[in-house]
Amino acid sequence: MNNLIGIIFITIYIVLVLVMSKFLTKKGKEVSRKFVHIMLSNIWFFYLMFIDSLLYAWILPAIFVIMNSLSYKFKIFKSIERECNDGMGTVYYAISILLISLFTYKIGKPLLGLPGILVMGYGDGFAAIIGQKIKSKEYKVGNTTKSIAGSITMFLFSLAICVVVFGFLNMEYFWIKAIGVAIVATILEAVSIKGLDNISVPVLVTILTYLSL
Repeated sequence: MNNLIGIIFITIYIVLVLVMSKFLTKKGKEVSRKFVHIMLSNIWFFYLMFIDSLLYAWILPAIFVIMNSLSYKFKIFKSIERECNDGMGTVYYAISILLISLFTYKIGKPLLGLPGILVMGYGDGFAAIIGQKIKSKEYKVGNTTKSIAGSITMFLFSLAICVVVFGFLNMEYFWIKAIGVAIVATILEAVSIKGLDNISVPVLVTILTYLSL
């Protein structure tokens, strides 16, 4: 029963986030996109509270892989898609949650998915926002422009998230491990192009979290 309640709450939450993003398009499409990017990462808290079955864990992300793929192709959810062809970031976002749910629920440790998903949501999301707000030296990876301010933001958010979760997991030397994972996440975000950071960052952070136990 808890799993069904969780699915309902998660669905309602996702719908509310998408509806709110429509109103934020007035402040700029990128603001709307990053709002969705950040807020949807919070669904993992619903997972931890309600979902305890592998069967239920993968259903919603699998559906959203399909929906986001259709949205990318036909621009169904315009508030989450870039006008320029900048990769399948929204699709990768859903795929990463699907992969992480399959892995963490298979081993019976869904909490291990929290750092990767929050780093993807908050770290990458605020890196883009602050990177645009604060003028700093920029650098290019392929056709993607990154900034020092954005990379620093990514590192700090990643570090804070990992410190809290690793500490909660009672890892030995959790500060050192958190710094290491934050550095890897920051490098991955910097070098990943075409939205690939939405899958490379969360998946690798989840794997590193598992290996750090």
